[in-house]
This record gives sequence, structure tokens and C-alpha cells, in this order.
Amino acid sequence: MKTALTIAGSDSCGGAGIQADIKTMTMNGVYAMSAITALTAQNTTGVTGIMEVTPEFLSMQLDAVFTDIRPDAIKTGMVSSDKLIRTIAAKLREYKAENIVVDPVMVATSGSRLIAEEAVETLKSELLPIAAVVTPNIPEAEILADMKISSQEDMAKAAEVIGSRYSCAVLCKGGHSLSDANDLLYNGGKTTWFNGKRIDNPNTHGTGCTLSSAIASNLAKGFGLEESVERAKEYISGALAAMLDLGKGSGPMAHAFALSGRFAQEAE
Repeated sequence: MKTALTIAGSDSCGGAGIQADIKTMTMNGVYAMSAITALTAQNTTGVTGIMEVTPEFLSMQLDAVFTDIRPDAIKTGMVSSDKLIRTIAAKLREYKAENIVVDPVMVATSGSRLIAEEAVETLKSELLPIAAVVTPNIPEAEILADMKISSQEDMAKAAEVIGSRYSCAVLCKGGHSLSDANDLLYNGGKTTWFNGKRIDNPNTHGTGCTLSSAIASNLAKGFGLEESVERAKEYISGALAAMLDLGKGSGPMAHAFALSGRFAQEAE
């Protein structure tokens, strides 16, 4: 069985972060492992607290994973300080990790800021250059490319700037009132649009975590980047289309929408 590691923050409400990543990886057919960067107190309405782990403890988690069950792919999510980012980058280089998917989490769906200002520069210099692909949304792509994005042409330009600057593939995600559910992949000078299904569901908590984890899962299984993105988008469309409705704010998706078998059955 192929394996995947998520390096991210915990979401106490279960819709994003480590919890969403593990659900996604499991549903996409890989064995999921985790290294937790922070505990968060959050629910569908927002984040009320963040407690980081120390760089030393994060380092211990990564050593424990890599020296026993080596991951075939890695996804990084919320990392809120430059010290933790440096720790992750150093360990991934030390273990010559492959198929690294960087979700540059900076702002939660609810609008809460999740990363310190100084950590953004460290993310750019330490983590992006070792990524196979980075998956920014529109606000994140604006920060990484140092430009305003207000059209599909801007998305393509920003993706090219980021990809050329950091030598990685870039999946610039649509949404945020731009390009609807269509995403743009820039990979080695080639641009590919992935048209998504627009699903009228306000419950989108954890969509970025889920998409990047699904991409990592498919890379772990040996699919190429384009096919991994296509399969990941198909999965997230199914999770949204299931129309799960939990919580008072932007609720989680139904990660297990395709789960079947007697252990998933409810009582009659």
C-alpha cells in the first residue's frame, strides 16, 4: 500500500487540517500519516486559538515517520512560523522526500489569518523550491507572485511568475469570485486549465486541505501531476455534491461520500 504524510495543523472541528487530510488520503487509497504543526481551537465559524508545537517536537515527529514508514508523497498545510517552516524544509531535504505538495495556507475559509507575516518569506525561500507543486488560492497567489489577480489572464501570469521564481509546478485555484471552480496548472512552461463543476454548496470548510491531500495521494500512487489534479478535483466535487450540512458557519464536506460496506452502515 502506498503511503502519504500530512504536515499541518489540527482542526478541532474535523473539517480541515490534519483531520481532513487523513480522511482524504484514506478515501483516496493510501495509508495516511501525520506530523502536527499546531493545535487549533476552531469550528465552522472561525479560529479562536492556535498553539504551536516546538520545532524540536516537530522534528521528532518527522524523524519517527521517515525512519519507519517512508511516505511516498508529502502534503504540507498550515505552518504558522518561520522556525517550523525551516524545520520542515530541512527534514524533507535530509530524507530526500519526493512528491511534495505545498498548500501555502495563509488564510482560513472563514477569513482568519493563519500564518505570521515573517513566515511568508521563509515559506517562499525554504519550502517552495523543494515542492513538486504548490496549490495557492487567488489571495495566496497574489502574495506569492506580488501582483493583483483580477482575471484568468492574471491567474496564468501569476502561476508563471511563481513557477519560474521557485522552480515548481503551480496549481492556481479559482473561486473567490474569479474563474468560478476552474483551476490553472502551470508545469514546466505548459499551462493546463481544469474546469470544475460549480456546486451550489456554501459548506466549503477545508476545500484547500482536501484538494492538496488528494493530489498528494494520487502522486503517491504513481499518477502523473495532471492526472493527479484531475482525479483530486473529481473527488472534491463528489464530496461537495453530497451536500453535508453541519455547523453554524461554513461547514465541512462529506469526505466519506463514496464509503460503502457494512462497517459504514447506520443502524436501522
